[in-house]
Amino acid sequence: MDGIIFGFFALSGVLFLSMVYNFIGIQRPGMYPPKNMLKKRAAMLGSGGVISFLIGILFWFAA
Repeated sequence: MDGIIFGFFALSGVLFLSMVYNFIGIQRPGMYPPKNMLKKRAAMLGSGGVISFLIGILFWFAA
């Protein structure tokens, strides 16, 4: 069970770091990829990070 909990926390960390990377990409000048696509991608990665973090906390308290 500890491995599953660690997996969810690690996944949430990776998703949060990916979200930050996409937010930094919005600030860079250039045309590709479009900024609205980067915003959508960052929002999806952030929501996935929050969901996996909450599942990890749920399993942590259940164990």
